[in-house]
Order: sequence, then structure tokens, then C-alpha cells
Amino acid sequence: MGKDKHTGRKLALGAAVAGATGYLAGVLTAPKSGKATRKDLAGTAEDIKESAEEQLQTASNELKALIKETKVKTIALSSQARKDFDEAVVKAKDAQNKATTVLKSVKAGEADDPQLNKAIKQAKQAKKNLGKYLQG
Repeated sequence: MGKDKHTGRKLALGAAVAGATGYLAGVLTAPKSGKATRKDLAGTAEDIKESAEEQLQTASNELKALIKETKVKTIALSSQARKDFDEAVVKAKDAQNKATTVLKSVKAGEADDPQLNKAIKQAKQAKKNLGKYLQG
């Protein structure tokens, strides 16, 4: 999206500059009086100025829209990141509780190896997930 817009804008600007240059060369080489030539140059300069103003206004409006869109997306990303973080914390707390429960059961001789291994795996995964958020 952005690359095509910029390419089109560059092409339009190049065409405007080339057109103005061609017009200027034609005015300067045309057999007119100095007064008429100065009037034509002033008119051309005004046209170029207006064209540049229009292009700057368009660029400004496009940037304003992009900044607004970026803010909206950033808020959405922040919201999603916060949601993901909250879910990771909930899972970590759950894994911690399970690990504590299984550990107590193991100490009491009431848990078997599959339960212990599952609790260890969940605790390690929860630690890894939370570590990602703390590093980022």
C-alpha cells in the first residue's frame, strides 16, 4: 500500500517538475517582450507554488490519517499484549498451584510419576511464557 502511494507521488512530482521546466524553457525562448515574459514566469511560479502547496497539504493529510491509524492499532496491540500477559500470569499461577499440590502429594506418598512429570512440565512452560514478557 505505502510503496505504491509513494511511487505515484514521486511520479506526479517528477511530472510536475518536468512540466514546469519545459514550460519555463518555452517561455524563456519564446519571442515575447520582457514584460510579457516576466508575467508568464510569475504566473508559472504561482502555479508551481500552488501545486507544491497542494502536494504538501495532501502529504500532511495522509500523514495525519496514518498517525491516527497507527495510534488505533497501537492501542489494540497494547490491549492484546496485556490480555496475553494476563492469560500467561493466570496459567503460571495455575501451574504453580498444581506443582505445589502435586509436591505435597509426592511428599505424602499419594502422587505417581505421571502427575509429577505433568506438573513439572506445566511449571516450566509457564516460567518460559512469563520470561518472554519480562524480557520484552
